[in-house]
Amino acid sequence: MPQEYRKTPHPCYDSAMTKDNERHTYGLVSVAVPAGRVTKPVFGRSGLANGALVVDWPAIVGTVIAAHTLPLRIKFPPKERSSGILVVKVSNSAFATEIAHLEPLILQKINGYFGYLAVARLSLKHGPLPARPSTPPPPPPAGPVSERLQASLAQVSDPGLKAALERLGRRIA
Repeated sequence: MPQEYRKTPHPCYDSAMTKDNERHTYGLVSVAVPAGRVTKPVFGRSGLANGALVVDWPAIVGTVIAAHTLPLRIKFPPKERSSGILVVKVSNSAFATEIAHLEPLILQKINGYFGYLAVARLSLKHGPLPARPSTPPPPPPAGPVSERLQASLAQVSDPGLKAALERLGRRIA
């Protein structure tokens, strides 16, 4: 069949054309596409597919729980991709008790993230968590307060509210 009629090149016949098509990208490409190709072999063995659960863990369960936990892997029943057991590493025993009490809520959030019943229960493992990079707080804005901000703050009589609004105005500026 002539090449102009085929929609995709055949790897046996058009190996040179296939290599050229893989190298050229037309238009904008999302970073998630190549990142998924890189992370899938690593996270796929642990049942975490492309690692989205690990990356989005703080957004799924909240920053307080995420600070003391780390999802390790999902164990699914044979030949299924639902009703799995999520193995979570917990930093200490006290927080493991808290996670056990919050398990129904955490499962609801995880399954809401996936959009189906991906995880049926949690399995907690105790151990130290890897050190997470801490982001330093932004430096306080320096310099004088603008005249426009001073004029709008002159109308506020409560000193606590005035200080908070001044900090907000400086950050925005």
